[in-house]
Amino acid sequence: MSKGLKLSEILVTVLIAVVFALIYNIWTLVYKAVQVSGLHLEELTYGAWFMAAIVAYLIIPKAGIALLAEFAAGAGETIVMGRFDIPTMVYALLQGLACEVIFAVFRYKSRSAMVAILAGLLASISTLPLDFAYGYLGEIVGWNLTLYIAFRLISGIVVAGLLSYYIVKILDQTGVTKLFRPATQKDYDNL
Repeated sequence: MSKGLKLSEILVTVLIAVVFALIYNIWTLVYKAVQVSGLHLEELTYGAWFMAAIVAYLIIPKAGIALLAEFAAGAGETIVMGRFDIPTMVYALLQGLACEVIFAVFRYKSRSAMVAILAGLLASISTLPLDFAYGYLGEIVGWNLTLYIAFRLISGIVVAGLLSYYIVKILDQTGVTKLFRPATQKDYDNL
């Protein structure tokens, strides 16, 4: 497999990002609906905002894909919102970089559920310093902060990691994703 990105891979990544930009905007309604509980249950849904990077990488396991997908999805999200939102772009950049770190550790060779889970977990961890910097967490008392962080991490693992993994597994069964990975012996046997 070539190391550089092909135009087709970039275009598919951007398409994935556009789909997730739309999902991210719709997901805001879910997040805000759950937010009324006051117990940070909305954080259990937060992992949806890391999914573009993980889904794109699981389809096209190459360096830079996760960063491109997440940043493009964040940029697309601001376009769909109808306003340029710097914090959204910063979050997207850090989430994509966090996922890239995990994929690089595995040398861009593993598409396992564990790699997706670790990417979701690190992406969720990467958002916490920004939440403090933007002032979201400075006033929360200890027990409430613990809930906030725990729910965010759980969401990174379950929603971003596992859900992304299973979405791509379903896409794999359709055969669509085989276009972006080298043929296996099973593929040759099926000919």
